[in-house]
Amino acid sequence: MRLPELKIGEKIISVPIIQGGMGVGVSLSNLAGNVAKCGGIGVISSAQIGFKEADFETNTYEANYRALEKYIKEAKKISQGNGMIAVNIMCVTTNYEDMVKKAADFGADMIISGAGLPKNLPDIVKEYDIKIAPIVSSSRAANLICKLWTTKYNYVPDMIVVEGPKAGGHLGFSIDELNDKNINIYDIVSDVKNVVKNYNKDIPVIAAGGIFDGLDIVNAFKHGADGVQIATRFVTTKECDANIKFKEAYVNAKKEDIVIIKSPVGMPGRAIKNHFLNNLENYKINKCYNCIKTCDRKTVPYCITQALVNSVNGDVDNGLIFCGSNVDKINKITTVKDLIDELIKEVENYEE
Repeated sequence: MRLPELKIGEKIISVPIIQGGMGVGVSLSNLAGNVAKCGGIGVISSAQIGFKEADFETNTYEANYRALEKYIKEAKKISQGNGMIAVNIMCVTTNYEDMVKKAADFGADMIISGAGLPKNLPDIVKEYDIKIAPIVSSSRAANLICKLWTTKYNYVPDMIVVEGPKAGGHLGFSIDELNDKNINIYDIVSDVKNVVKNYNKDIPVIAAGGIFDGLDIVNAFKHGADGVQIATRFVTTKECDANIKFKEAYVNAKKEDIVIIKSPVGMPGRAIKNHFLNNLENYKINKCYNCIKTCDRKTVPYCITQALVNSVNGDVDNGLIFCGSNVDKINKITTVKDLIDELIKEVENYEE
C-alpha cells in the first residue's frame, strides 16, 4: 500500500501523518517544525506554552502569548515551507478565544481544538485565512459540530480529528467506555466518515489514539481515514522538546505502568504511574494559574500546570506524565525523519 496525499482544502500534505499536540511543552517548535519539514503536519501545544518565560509565574497570559509567537515562527522556519504548522488549543482554556486569535495572528496554518467541542471557533477566526479542525470522539459529536457550524456560520470543518479510547492525555470517554473493548478507533472513523458525507464537502477525517505502527495506519485507511495522528511515538525522538528524562520515562514504561487518572480538567486521562500519582494525598496546591475554565482549586487533587511543567522539565518523579496506550512498546529514542520513514516503509511493505 502507498500512503496517499492528505488534501485539506487547497492544501496538499505529502505525508498524511499528524504529530499530536502534547502539552505542557512536549510539542513546541523543534518537534512540530521537524515533522512539517518531513512533509507532515507538526502541532504545537498551546497549553501553558510560556512556562519557560522569566515572567510566567507573575504574568502568565502575556508569557504564553509571547512564547506562542516565538514557537510558531521558529517552527515555520524549521519546516522550510513543507507540511503545515498547526496549534492545538483546548476549548477549556480560560483565555481560549485570545489564544486562537493570537495563533492566527502569528501565522499558524491550522487550529486543532478539543477537550470539549469548539462550538464558536468559526466565529473567532472569521477575519483570518486559517484552517480549523475539531477533535471528536464519536460520530454524534462530529454530526453535532458539523450541523452547528453549518447552520450558524455556513462553515464545515476543514478537517476532523477522531480520537479513540487508546489516546494519551485527556480522553473524551467515560471510565466505562474506556474499559469497553468493543469501542475502537476504526469503527468510530467509519461512522464519522458516514456523517461527513452529508455536508457536501470533502472533509478529511483523521484517525487518532493508539496508532503505533504501519499496520495500524493501514487499518485506519481501510476504515476510511484520510490521515492518522500519532503523538506518543514522537515523544521519543531527539527533536521532541521535552527533557531527556521525560523521554526515558517512555522508553522504560511497562504495560502495568499505564493508568487512567482523573484530571483537574474534568476528564479522564492516561498517564504513566509514578511517585507523583502514588502520593497525591500529600500534594499541596500553592498557586493557581487560572488556566482551565473547569478547574476548581478547592476540589481538585493537584495543579495540572505544575504537574506537567515538572515532568517536561525532567522531574518525572514529581510530575504528571501523559502517554498513549502503547507506550510500553517503545524501546529506543530515534529521530523524526527515521520514525516517519519507518512508518511509511511498514505501510508500503504491507501485504494483503
